[in-house]
Amino acid sequence: MAQFTRIEVATAMKETGMIPLFFSNDLEVSKQVLKACYDGGARLMEFTARGDFAHEVFGELTKYAIKELPGMIMGVGSVTDAGAASLYMALGANFIVTPVLREDIAVVCNRRKVLWSPGCGTLTEIARAEELGCEIVKLFPGDIYGPQFVKGIKGPQPWTSVMPTGGVSPTEENLKSWFSAGVTCVGMGSQLISKEILSSKNYTKLTEDVKSALEIIEKVR
Repeated sequence: MAQFTRIEVATAMKETGMIPLFFSNDLEVSKQVLKACYDGGARLMEFTARGDFAHEVFGELTKYAIKELPGMIMGVGSVTDAGAASLYMALGANFIVTPVLREDIAVVCNRRKVLWSPGCGTLTEIARAEELGCEIVKLFPGDIYGPQFVKGIKGPQPWTSVMPTGGVSPTEENLKSWFSAGVTCVGMGSQLISKEILSSKNYTKLTEDVKSALEIIEKVR
């Protein structure tokens, strides 16, 4: 069951401006990554459930967060159907992120008042997601659409909150382009939690990089 309401989750997304996202089937590595992001100031984590037994890792990781990392909001990404969404919510997911717009996921998340963020790529999809109760729309893949797309849709729909994922990097130039276009927050994966950091287990660098990215976001907003 979710520890945070969808209003609290949406507020945290808007306030921090960034959601780190990653997947590992190694629980100890996942704990280290999560703690490094937490120590850097991140208060949300999207666990991209793309591997076998990912739900088992997520369940243990969420227990760890509740016990050791107060205020850390755990969510799950790469969710593709209502059954998976229900499973992860039973394991404590506070938000659900999907690569596509799925109305069956909207129903099960809304039933439990859990925030869900569907991947959308057209204004029609975005409008439909909002009709289904979506607070913050995921723009995916972000690098295909770019900041100009966000700027364009904010014209006719200034109320739309957008979170690009893909094509976001922790540089001032990149983050300024997105936030200047009007995004609410960004999702950042391998550009932040790189293969090099994971292979070298340089979690101190990850903490520093997260802190730096959050400082840049605060500056360019």
